[in-house]
Parts: sequence; C-alpha cells; structure tokens
Amino acid sequence: MVNYFDDMVKNIAQAVTYDSSQAEAQPSMPFGEGVAKCLDFYLSLAEFMGFETRNYDGYVGEVTWGEGKDFAVLAHIDVVPAGNGWHHEPFGGEIDEENGRIWGRGTMDDKGPAMIALYAMKALKDEGFRPRRTIKLILGCNEETGWACIDHYNKVAKMPEEGISPDADFPVIYAEKGILHARFAFDAANAAFTGLKGGSRANMVCDYCEAVCSAPGEEAFGLERDGDKVISRGRSAHGSTPEKGVNAIAPMLEYLGLGDMKEALFGQYMGLKGLEDQTGPLTFSPNLIEQRDGKIFVTCDIRYPASMTRAQIEEILNRSGVPYTEEHCQDPLYNDVNSPLVTTLLNVYNEVTGANARPIAIGGGTYARALKCGAAFGPEEDGEESTIHQADEYITFEKIEKCFRIYKLALERLCG
Repeated sequence: MVNYFDDMVKNIAQAVTYDSSQAEAQPSMPFGEGVAKCLDFYLSLAEFMGFETRNYDGYVGEVTWGEGKDFAVLAHIDVVPAGNGWHHEPFGGEIDEENGRIWGRGTMDDKGPAMIALYAMKALKDEGFRPRRTIKLILGCNEETGWACIDHYNKVAKMPEEGISPDADFPVIYAEKGILHARFAFDAANAAFTGLKGGSRANMVCDYCEAVCSAPGEEAFGLERDGDKVISRGRSAHGSTPEKGVNAIAPMLEYLGLGDMKEALFGQYMGLKGLEDQTGPLTFSPNLIEQRDGKIFVTCDIRYPASMTRAQIEEILNRSGVPYTEEHCQDPLYNDVNSPLVTTLLNVYNEVTGANARPIAIGGGTYARALKCGAAFGPEEDGEESTIHQADEYITFEKIEKCFRIYKLALERLCG
C-alpha cells in the first residue's frame, strides 16, 4: 500500500500539470493539446503497468483488463478552466506534505479519482486477482463541455451496460437530476451601458462580471470601479450547487437597473422556482452573460428533479415569454435503490468506512447516465469542504488512501 500511495500522489500531481481544459482543436487533438497530452500520460502509465490501452482518436481513452461481460469505470481527465481567486498554482501539481494535500485543478474532479481507480486495478493485478469480467477504465476528454467523447465512443466502440463513475459523492448515488443549459435572450436595445459580460462555463457559478457604465461611480452593491468599467466579483462553485458559490451577475444586474431581470433569473427561476421531489429541489444558476446586438444573453444551468421530464420544464419556461435556446441537455438518471449494483457499492462503502449510510440523489450529472445501469461512486463525502469547480481545488492524502481501499474492494466484489 505504501508504494501504491507514493506513486498515486506523484502521478496525480503530474496529471494536474496538464491544463486539460478545452482548447482549440488541432489534428488528432479534438479538445486541444493539453487534453491530448494528459490522455497520453494516463494511457502510457497504464501500458507500463501491463494493461491493454487504446486511444480513440483523441476523444477518449480506454484501459482494459480481464475477460467476460464488460464492466465500466467511467472517469474523465478534462477539467473546467482555473477561474479566479487561487492561492496555489492551478496547474502546478503542488504536493503539500505539511497539510497532506495535492493542490490543483482536477485533483478531485476527476484526475485524482481516475488515477486512484487505475491503481486499484494495478493492486488487484499484482495480487493475482483474476476478474471474471472485462474491466474497462474509460477516460473521457470532454465531460465538462458537452460529452462529445462519449458520443464518439458509442460510434467506434461498445459501451458496457453496467459500471460506476468515480466523479461525484459517496456513499453511492442512485439518482441524478436532469440537466438543461438554457440561453435566454433579454431585450437591451436602450441600455445605458455596454460591454456587459461574465462567466467562463455554463456549469460554473460566475465569479467575475463587468460592464462599461459612465454613471456616477458609487461603490453600491459591493462593486468596484475602474474608470468607466464596473466590476462585480463572486466565488465560483459547481453549477449544480450554486448555493456554495457567490454569483457575480446578480449584483451587477441590480447596479445596472435591471431589477426585473434579476428577479426573473435569481428570484423566480424563470417560473421554475419551488419544483422538488425526492431527489431534491430544482436548482437554477445564471452562469454566463453577454451583451450583444441589442440583447443580453444569459446562459443558465438548470438541474431539475429526476421524476420530471424535459418537456415539463420546457412548458414552464415557454410561459415566461423570454426567447431561449437549449445549449445542452441530459435526461435524469434513476436506479432502484435495491438493485445489486447500488446495494453492493453501498455495502463496500459502509464496510471500509464503518458508516451506516444510505444511497443519495444529486444534482450533478455524471457519466453514470451514459450506462444502462450505472451509479456515481465518490469521491466527495457529506460534511467535508468541497472545492470542485472552485479556486484552490485539492485532494487530501487521507482521501487518496480511502478511495483506493473503496475502489479496490468494489472492483473485487463486482468483477470477482
């Protein structure tokens, strides 16, 4: 275990040094050079461990071991942009021995868990374990910005029917809300400001917003002035948990006299506020804003209850009277809490940790919904600080050790 731990820390840190946020496509690099180099790093390491590997045209990688019915471990090595507010180099791969952490973008989402899953396979292999199923560690390269990697994999390979995605929360996730990214177009033909823009990704809470406005420079609403430029600063978070961040768009709209727009977006959620089921309340996060051609375009991350359909959400949005386009959508995931997959994963988690936890539902969207029978499984746990999609993302040494034990036992139970 000690040798595995040291190697996991070293290689997670190395993986972080690749800026694998989506960039301009290049030949054989559909998501940019950083993503391609990071994928090569994982596949080269897996090949050195003795596993079969395959690179599907730069879209997705695959590490294969065993025989029999396929079982997927669906992870991703792309990341969201660094964003603002870091105290550590986001792509430095800093190993902090004193505090027992690795700092950097992707440590928890999802380079760290992907690396830990690979080492869980290696440990089982070194022990002489012979899986009765073909384990496929699938390394996606476009999870954060559209799932083109999964679309490509489905065209050139066969997706396993069952598996896990180490890209969310423990103890085990039986349901995921539906996802809709909607881009609303508000009229701004007579606006007394220009250059309104903010946000970096549809699934990241906006942490910076600016506009050019020659009105008196009062520092109302906590905003800054730089000449004619007005600046609003917030704190990023994952789009599925907007309450963990501070959205920079809301105070900007208030300052610019767009109170009705602010109420529609942040108060009434374009008519969706209050929808809820056993998977939790609907969340609505306006994360991108742009002023152009006499209009203000706002892209919102909507996570709706798993018992609802996209058509029901669309019907409500249509009543708002504000034109919108759908930029991205994923149907909900719902598993029986008593299914063999969910119960096995729950038992593994409880056995390793000594907990008495129950399955949960989330607003995040994971690769698990790409499977006929899939469940998200770690790495976050209730009660711990979450820095996914935020500044100063990190993974602790304790988390690495715990996930290693959990993923190793899960693969042994499900594939043995």
